[in-house]
Amino acid sequence: MTKYNFLQPTQLRNGVTIKNRIAMSPMTEMSSFEDGSITGDEIDYFRLRAGGPGMIITGCANVNDLGKGFEGELSVAHDNMLPGLSRLANAIKINHTKAILQIFSAGRMSNSRVLRGHQTVSASAVAPQRLGAETPRALSAEEVEQTIQDFANATQLAIDAGFDGVELHGANTYLIQQFFSPHSNRRTDHWGGSLEKRMNFPLAVVDACAAVIKRSDNPKFILGYRISPEELEKPGIRMTDTLALVKELNQKPIDYLHMSLADAWQGSIVDRDDQQLLFEKVQAVLADDLPLMVVGHLASPAQVAKLIDAGVQFAAMGRELIREPKWVQKVEAGDEKAIRYTFSLRDLDELKVTPPLLNFLRTAFKKGFPISTDEKQIRI
Repeated sequence: MTKYNFLQPTQLRNGVTIKNRIAMSPMTEMSSFEDGSITGDEIDYFRLRAGGPGMIITGCANVNDLGKGFEGELSVAHDNMLPGLSRLANAIKINHTKAILQIFSAGRMSNSRVLRGHQTVSASAVAPQRLGAETPRALSAEEVEQTIQDFANATQLAIDAGFDGVELHGANTYLIQQFFSPHSNRRTDHWGGSLEKRMNFPLAVVDACAAVIKRSDNPKFILGYRISPEELEKPGIRMTDTLALVKELNQKPIDYLHMSLADAWQGSIVDRDDQQLLFEKVQAVLADDLPLMVVGHLASPAQVAKLIDAGVQFAAMGRELIREPKWVQKVEAGDEKAIRYTFSLRDLDELKVTPPLLNFLRTAFKKGFPISTDEKQIRI
């Protein structure tokens, strides 16, 4: 039986021990109630996958009503969400798996239908480069301050609900990234106008959430931060921008940095001639005591081990843990041949995959999501 490096425990920056180096990455489930409260389907979905990974990071939860990005999205915007959030945290915290709540605001990556007639908001009134995208209104200075406080309030609610940590979603084109991006941020005040000022909002959110943790009864509460290192827009985030942000995050009390990549082994998506691995560039400037987590199309134990061997502390897995909830347990037992890398529509009930999640899987990924039939395996 192979003794894999990723099954060994490790520590976060704040000294919290994580039992292994596998994290379940945050994924869209679209399974919450209309108001963002937890459904029984979500509890079942997470409970099935708990107990194996060292950490499970939930799908994004909006911190205020204008932060909602899609139907079926989890919310942490109101105190009345506490009972459901507590049920979710308890469902995940099985066999020492850490429960991490990802918090965010969608910003301009929403629409007036989802927001029930309200206009989308962002750093500036610039529409995303997406077919049919709506033009947002720029948040006022007062609204920016309130949004920062909303992230802090969400952190407190996560603490009260019994989560082990929160992850700030500064990636995937959502609001925190929108303030960092020169495409979506054309402001000329404290919150924009230069690279340094475009970093002010992300860093202020970190500071506000860290202050809540410091004042709490749980000083070992985990604070993670997720980044997308580049974007294709012109002007847009380039690797030099991201490395400057990472250097600033090094000085902040975050406990891990999470890189969101389509492929863990990818080079630049902007400069095709520069194929140095993106995570290697981040490693070069990352503080020695700040763990790096990377997600990006990881499925087999060999792929995960290769990433850990490259000096990455955590491998985040997404789609593979949808189709194989017991991936970690099977690797631990030396039963790798039993790992499933596809599933049949007949497996949906067993895997607790809801119809909205299945529809998302069918449409969201360029490389498809393998679903098998009795006759053949197809990509849909």
